[in-house]
Amino acid sequence: MSAGDVGSFRAACLQLNSGNDPEANLAAVRRLAGEAARNADFIFVPEYALLLDGSGRVMRERSFPADGGAMLAALRALASELGKWFLVGSLTVHTDEGRIANRSYLISADGGVVATYDKIHMFDATLPDDTVIRESSAYRPGDRAVTAATPWGRLGLTVCYDLRFPGLFRCLAQAGAQFITVPSSFQRQTGGAHWHSLLRARAIENGCYIIAPAMCGDHPGNRQTYGHSLIVDPWGEIVAEAGEEVGIVSATIDLARVARVRRMLPSLEHDRPFTLSS
Repeated sequence: MSAGDVGSFRAACLQLNSGNDPEANLAAVRRLAGEAARNADFIFVPEYALLLDGSGRVMRERSFPADGGAMLAALRALASELGKWFLVGSLTVHTDEGRIANRSYLISADGGVVATYDKIHMFDATLPDDTVIRESSAYRPGDRAVTAATPWGRLGLTVCYDLRFPGLFRCLAQAGAQFITVPSSFQRQTGGAHWHSLLRARAIENGCYIIAPAMCGDHPGNRQTYGHSLIVDPWGEIVAEAGEEVGIVSATIDLARVARVRRMLPSLEHDRPFTLSS
């Protein structure tokens, strides 16, 4: 099947509890990916796959070279060894301006980097317990939406907080994306309140699959994440969900179902320009 053809495949989300030791995190990815590869065609890994610490200073100091360095090379080798496509939710990499980029990598089954995406929206927020987070102080936002062809259909790339910006998802769907990834490390407080609702809404609005591998548990630097990796179908039904522990969830992604749902509810065709009066 050539890239871009409509097809079905088995997707597996790895749910991780990464910390600030990249080698240990890589070992965890290798172990779970090896297990997932028995039944999956495409393996999805969360945001901050190989480095997660609540301290922006630690994230800056321990981030990887701009080209991904040895850690990206190891993930590419793993994809090639297993013969599976990988979505590396993100690695934090250095840029030429001091801040780091939160970069997602799409890797083919032969280990090639097919596409990259830098997270556009920065999580600058105050949590219900008054914890203040300012990602923009450490991270350089991206400015480019990305879709890419896979052997089954077209994929749209997002990362975590992008989930709260439906315009980005609409752009990806209008550009042909049939499934969209949301690799995440959602905060425990906001995750419990909003995670399921937002993911289901993005799937329903755009008639597409949403695949959301997530971080879980407690991390260095007083960081807590929600877990609950999800796969949501184009009708908004949850077809796979993890709990709050490390593990794997998988489901069949049937892109013919995307076409059927979009024929029934062709909202992508009904988008219209409008003006605002106030």
